[in-house]
Amino acid sequence: FDEVVRQCAARSKTWIDDRIAASYSTLHRAGHAHSVEIWRDGRLAGGLYGVRIGSAFFGESMFHSVTGASKAALAELVRLLQAGGFQLLDIQWITPHLAFFGAEEIPRHEYLERLRTSIRIEARWPRLN
Repeated sequence: FDEVVRQCAARSKTWIDDRIAASYSTLHRAGHAHSVEIWRDGRLAGGLYGVRIGSAFFGESMFHSVTGASKAALAELVRLLQAGGFQLLDIQWITPHLAFFGAEEIPRHEYLERLRTSIRIEARWPRLN
């Protein structure tokens, strides 16, 4: 988890400073923040992380060092969220990369209603081997 956050922060412009990274690490140890990692030849090739509340997952950042690895991480995230009974995936803003996967903007009032509902429903982060 911590390495995914570090890799997400390793760019010229980032909002992820040491204090933010430490906060997410604390959330992770408490079971509220999760990462999806893509490995290639024993090395971290890409990934993403975010926070869950109820059945809502809030994607925070993603990275790749191998082409396509962040796309693979996003596809795996969606699979995990579906398996765990999640109701909402918040991606903050839509990029062409995310639109390719079917992301769509919804009106604020609809988002707030979905958010109110999803934080009241408990989902589970699937256990992986």
